[in-house]
Amino acid sequence: MTDELPHATEKGPNPAPKQDPCEIEELRGQVARLTEHLRHLTDIGLALSGEQNRDRLLEMIVSLARSITGADAGTLYIVDDSGKYLEWVVMQNDTMNVRLGGASGNPITLPPVRLYTAEGEENHANVSSHVALTREVVNIEDVYCAEGFDFTGTRRYDASTGYRSRSMLVIPMENHEYEIIGVLQLLNAKDKHSGEVTAFSPVGLAAVQSLASQAAVALTNTQLINGLKALLYSFMQSIAAAIDAKSPYTRGHIDRVVDLTMRIAETVNAQNDGPFKDVRFDENELEELKLAAWMHDVGKITTPVHVVDKSTKLEAIVDRIEMVRTRFRFIGKALQAELLEKLLELAGSGASRAEMFAVTEDMEARRQELEADLDFVVSCNKPGEFMSDERIERVKAIAARTYRDGDEEKPWLTGDELKNLCIRKGTLTDAERKIIEDHTVVTIDMLTRLPFPKRLSRVPEFAGAHHEKLDGTGYPNHIGGDALSLQARILAVADVFEALTAKDRPYKEPMKLSQAMKIMGFMVKDKHVDPQVFDLFTSAGVYRDYAQTHLSPAQIDIEAEQAPQPPDQAKG
Repeated sequence: MTDELPHATEKGPNPAPKQDPCEIEELRGQVARLTEHLRHLTDIGLALSGEQNRDRLLEMIVSLARSITGADAGTLYIVDDSGKYLEWVVMQNDTMNVRLGGASGNPITLPPVRLYTAEGEENHANVSSHVALTREVVNIEDVYCAEGFDFTGTRRYDASTGYRSRSMLVIPMENHEYEIIGVLQLLNAKDKHSGEVTAFSPVGLAAVQSLASQAAVALTNTQLINGLKALLYSFMQSIAAAIDAKSPYTRGHIDRVVDLTMRIAETVNAQNDGPFKDVRFDENELEELKLAAWMHDVGKITTPVHVVDKSTKLEAIVDRIEMVRTRFRFIGKALQAELLEKLLELAGSGASRAEMFAVTEDMEARRQELEADLDFVVSCNKPGEFMSDERIERVKAIAARTYRDGDEEKPWLTGDELKNLCIRKGTLTDAERKIIEDHTVVTIDMLTRLPFPKRLSRVPEFAGAHHEKLDGTGYPNHIGGDALSLQARILAVADVFEALTAKDRPYKEPMKLSQAMKIMGFMVKDKHVDPQVFDLFTSAGVYRDYAQTHLSPAQIDIEAEQAPQPPDQAKG
């Protein structure tokens, strides 16, 4: 038995009817359009999920919705934080060439749409608020013929511009928690071929509803990201406020270092030649550096105030120079008592007036010497004058003297007072300086505990390295050379220059700009700060612009062309 194909005359299944070539071509066209539509929606989803800038995202939502539906104009409203208003965030109109809100840079000045009346009733008069309240899609063929909504504002706009609003599609935007976060309003759908205004197609409605859903998720994600960023900045501000509560000088320092750091970084970005011609900090890197500048002194929250703001050598909780003054007055009273006692003894023994006068002169000389010693000790307590070997020896000689307090013999200066008064430069002892230096260790420890996102992961590194030096003699980790990042070098220059020129420090007079630049030049020569960063800082006039903003006029004693340049041997 063989298999044979049935003849046409034999009974069997009916042959498939032949299809019209035109129908086949139409089906192919539909498939192609559906495929293109699906691809378009996929591209939209990818674009929405990849955009993190809120303003660009808002603008993209309106543009894509208009592209899908062929709308001539579109408006996006976002529910405000109170949940009582719809705020205008994007307005687009091709015919009127209008671009407002979003990333356009042109603000929208229209008042927000009320979701509720002054009496607390739901506002269904405005179509946008109605859609937000009911979650319904509203598709209007001609707003001039529609009933149930107040379009007087639309008519007023048309009358003033010559525009003719006709078809309108209004769609609610609902996030993953089923909350209405916004309303998308499209106006005047246009036929692709004729360009005439038509009603919005049901096919386009489904697509734009899908877009609205994706957009709501993308917008919510962006809001969450921005919320986390705001939380991080709020944390920093709260820490800065805590430091401010301890020391207003430290807070002022932080603000100015942030400003100067970003001035230098932006100047680096602007270079088209020189050592920084190929360096460009992107938006994330600039934010990372700014955060590091904000947080570079966060460790000082653990540093005792009397060390941070030590304005004199004997200052602790109070300036102990007053205790020294009181002690010297006590010694002076003791001298007076000794003089009276001797004079009484001489008078009782019949001593001559010449003998009594000699004793009085000796006591007066000792009193004057006591006052001179006190004045000298007071001068040593101030940080302005360098303590030479001769001055230190005189302080030691004064400290070696004793006086009697009852049955106890005590030195004119205690051991701790002597140690502090003999500080050669500044107000800090070695132990106190170590306490100050430890703030960088605390800074690193605090910041490494924070879960910074990957794009901000180097904040602890930059913030913790602002006291490192190119020659490796800095602290806390003695990082130098190529291991020291450019960001840390920029922050170091900003930190040092601000500290030198600050006009609000209680322990020093405001330094002249010329003197600060001279000191910075020596630091370059000693390989403590980066020569290329300082060269840019000088040649681009960054120091001058900063001085005009933050220094007093009396400090600015050099013109731009007089700025000292880094020593030649340091430039290599």
